[in-house]
Amino acid sequence: ISHYRDNLTWIRTAGPNKLVVGSQARILYADCPGRMAIAVAMNNAVASGRLQGPVAISRDHHDVSGTDSPYRETANIIDGSRFTADMAVHTFAGSACRGATWVALHNGGGVGWGEVINGGFGLVLDGSADAERRARAMLQWDVTNGMARRCWSENANARVGITEAMKANAKLNVTLPCFASDDLLASLNFDSVK
Repeated sequence: ISHYRDNLTWIRTAGPNKLVVGSQARILYADCPGRMAIAVAMNNAVASGRLQGPVAISRDHHDVSGTDSPYRETANIIDGSRFTADMAVHTFAGSACRGATWVALHNGGGVGWGEVINGGFGLVLDGSADAERRARAMLQWDVTNGMARRCWSENANARVGITEAMKANAKLNVTLPCFASDDLLASLNFDSVK
């Protein structure tokens, strides 16, 4: 709840803050339902005329599913897959299939060329019903793809998050992992298999 309050404060007070570098974009962090609700509210504000013109949304590369960076964003993925580009590529392709206005797949990102892959998107909210549909589908994919990968890597918070996301959307069906205890694994005699 405090996270939602912080985001609401930031949205309400963003206007007076004069940014001196880059665009006049604002960044905030929210969970999956929060992102969808914010996007729908922005789209509705465009449709009603409260906002004068379309709004473009994107997300930071530090986010849950956009980056495969084994020394930063995916450093806590302990199943050995942190060195692959699977998540960024899946997010990139999934965002395109779900209606992103544009997608990007690129290298770099602060830790060096060849060390990270980023999958990004942009979505223009023009006030239409189609923009709302695309926002819901794409933002859910963008978040749950990263939660699923982290869940498979024994991240307890990701498991809670993806379980809640599946309860909220009956069409979302993620295979949950079954983990063996360390004691069980230690008790096995793998030498006899040779």
